[in-house]
Amino acid sequence: MLQNLTDHARARMRQRGIPDAVVADLLAYGRTEHDHRGGTIVYFDRKVRAYARRSSRAYLVLAGDGSVITVGHRYRRISRQ
Repeated sequence: MLQNLTDHARARMRQRGIPDAVVADLLAYGRTEHDHRGGTIVYFDRKVRAYARRSSRAYLVLAGDGSVITVGHRYRRISRQ
């Protein structure tokens, strides 16, 4: 079980059917983008998606201290402003 998840992130994982393994893979292999709100978005880029088809649209948001704030499925592009 992952240690650095907030209660909100755990609830979203249950609601959205995202297993611990996907979150661990995101933390290990995901690409990061600053969200301009004090957090960091972690997602699978195109190279990793070829190997992780089932969870390719998953993402998570990290706080400044490294804890996972929320987890979800992407339906829109990530803004790179």
